[in-house]
Amino acid sequence: MMNRMKLTFTGVLASVLASLSSGGWAGEETINPATGSPRAWGEPVMEDRFGQLLVDRLEAGFAEEQDTQVWDAQAWYGGAYHKLWLKSEGEGEQGEALESAELQALYSRTLTAFWDFQVGARHDFRPDPERSFLVLGLQGLAPYKFEVDTAMFVSDEGDASLRMEAEYDLRITQRLVLQPRLELNAAFSDVPEYGLGAGINETELGIRLRYEIRREFAPYLGVQWKKLYGETGDLAREEGEPTSVTSLVAGVRFWF
Repeated sequence: MMNRMKLTFTGVLASVLASLSSGGWAGEETINPATGSPRAWGEPVMEDRFGQLLVDRLEAGFAEEQDTQVWDAQAWYGGAYHKLWLKSEGEGEQGEALESAELQALYSRTLTAFWDFQVGARHDFRPDPERSFLVLGLQGLAPYKFEVDTAMFVSDEGDASLRMEAEYDLRITQRLVLQPRLELNAAFSDVPEYGLGAGINETELGIRLRYEIRREFAPYLGVQWKKLYGETGDLAREEGEPTSVTSLVAGVRFWF
């Protein structure tokens, strides 16, 4: 045992003396100034940055009450913990001016392996007059692989509202995917100038069957049911707008 300790000590001492004799023990020439580690060590693992643009819905809807057009897209860029998100969606009657159009710019911070906290701004270009909002949200993957995006909005007039979206991809074959989708909108106060009443004011429930020609490109067909509630429904009726619409939808989903 003593002989082994003597050999180990002798080896360490020899290494120290060799480093000192070469003039390189803790000298500048042996240290990587960028990392503070010896130059002989490999470069540390750096955080890569990636990005993606996803157009989740680009579709036309066909119903007795009205034919519609819709887009719903989002893009992100960043690393494992910090990202910049851009989200945009809008809709309107085919051949008419858009009823709604918005853009969100968000900072996203990873909280857990499956959830991000998001904060930023939203601007509505339609309807008139334009409005801006503070956005606080959570986006991620719930148990059983439900994709969830929920956010609270506070307008520049102090009006608060809530939106929750959830969808699930049920893969039937390698190319055929069935996607149920639910969206719920609620407001904390009446905003009659924008046709909104307090409480749950709108739900959208749909199911879409898409065929992935490639993973990045998939046309789809589906059915969607949209319903307005409470004061929001009353305001829509006063304007001669339907409060419940069932539509056949056709569109394309793509990303890159």
